[in-house]
Amino acid sequence: MITLHHLEYSRSTRIIWLLEELGVEYEMVRHQRHPETMRAQADLAAIHPLAKAPTAIIDGNLMMESGAIIEYILEQYGEGKLAPAPGSNDRAEFLEWLHFAEGTLANPVIVQMLAPRFGGLGEGYAPFVEGEVVKLLDYVEHHLDNREYIVGDSFSGADINIMYVIELAMAAGMLANRPACADYGKRMMARDGYRKAIELGGPVVPSLGG
Repeated sequence: MITLHHLEYSRSTRIIWLLEELGVEYEMVRHQRHPETMRAQADLAAIHPLAKAPTAIIDGNLMMESGAIIEYILEQYGEGKLAPAPGSNDRAEFLEWLHFAEGTLANPVIVQMLAPRFGGLGEGYAPFVEGEVVKLLDYVEHHLDNREYIVGDSFSGADINIMYVIELAMAAGMLANRPACADYGKRMMARDGYRKAIELGGPVVPSLGG
């Protein structure tokens, strides 16, 4: 039994996408952000004290980290889909990219994306963050050149996890000179599972229009 606590405009869209791709039954409980602070509210904090998304209860286990949730769902419900088999040639690369998304890529991209909202990063910190974003996105760009998927020759949970960050970077204008990343993002967003996740959970990024 899987219960997903979905917070609007959040990483939990990844888990909706994963479950829709797998065709696994689940219950979704919706949570709204505070309209002024954009933070999660008390209803999500009542489920997990950190009030982070995704939060999921899977077979009685309360889980919060995207990569761990994806890996666990694939182990328990994947039936060999969306992940290379343990011991296969692509397994190590799959795990590397699955956890690279949050462990390495997400933080500098999100910090740079949100910086204008909080008055900028400051003279000392800005060059470091901007340099990390350039280095990391260039690394992904090089990796995706002439590749359809992030790992091997088929769609996997690693694509779902990294796509959240790719979509943020796309919305923030960070992919203007990175055509491999931009094309990859468009391909992923054209998948039926992604479209269903957006239909059910709403957009990943709030509208920036007037």
